[in-house]
Amino acid sequence: MKPILLIMAAGMGSRYGGFKQIDPITDEGEIIMDFSLYDAYEAGFRKVVFVIRHDFEEAFKSFIDTRAGKYFDVSYAYQNIDDLPKGYKVPEGRTKPWGTCHAVMAAKDSIDAPFAVINADDYYGKEAFVKIYDYLADKSTEENYCMVGYKIENTLSENGSVTRGVCEISESNKLIGLKETYDIAEIKGKITYTEDNVDYELTQGTPVSMNMWGINEAFMKEAEEGFSLFLDEALKTNPMKSEYLLPSKIDELISEDKISVDVLTSSDKWFGVTYKEDKPVVVASIEKMKKEGKYPSKLWK
Repeated sequence: MKPILLIMAAGMGSRYGGFKQIDPITDEGEIIMDFSLYDAYEAGFRKVVFVIRHDFEEAFKSFIDTRAGKYFDVSYAYQNIDDLPKGYKVPEGRTKPWGTCHAVMAAKDSIDAPFAVINADDYYGKEAFVKIYDYLADKSTEENYCMVGYKIENTLSENGSVTRGVCEISESNKLIGLKETYDIAEIKGKITYTEDNVDYELTQGTPVSMNMWGINEAFMKEAEEGFSLFLDEALKTNPMKSEYLLPSKIDELISEDKISVDVLTSSDKWFGVTYKEDKPVVVASIEKMKKEGKYPSKLWK
């Protein structure tokens, strides 16, 4: 089976304000996800599964089905907060979704081949899609996963601090562990973060995860089996905000020696719209790439 692209598009966009997944960034009305889809198509992907929410289903589909949707075999899955194992219920007052691993699980009925996972509102670059498609087509097994790693300096925002999964990698480019690191920012030429009121520095070139994973379809069973265990703990300790996160689950499987994860490095600059103030930077970057001929003036004709 040819690799599948799974795009997580059910996020709230709380810091950005509004549904940033479908916010146009070009005069042609293209959104960031159009460029990921274009790069994915060039790399070889032909099937895409979108994980969305019912409350913006109509608006989202109107962007996809008349444009990129004409080139892909498209499926939709829905992340619902009340999609829980039997015997569990949503805590009263909770509105927050259950996280990225729960989002991936929502697509289980549409996944029957190795698949790449990305965020809807991130620009990953052409190199990343070529590398992950080739890996999934040739090397993916139940035990072999992959991740695209980016240099930390290529992922920062000029408008505020960010959270990144800082990677520990072996000499053979295997992922050893992933540390969710908060409040990362570049200040006076130094990349720093604060933890327990202590400032630390990250060196240029430190590899980080931007949630671009290459996964075998057998992962769905592992994720479902682990969800109940997650809920048992989360409902006791942080019922309003705990999230079942994809990187955390993969890190757990690595620690249990169930999988290994090859890190595929990308030299591309990642960018996204974490904050509204990031949008002009994204717009200018896309416009520059179009002028350089990296993309046509209109992606979907």
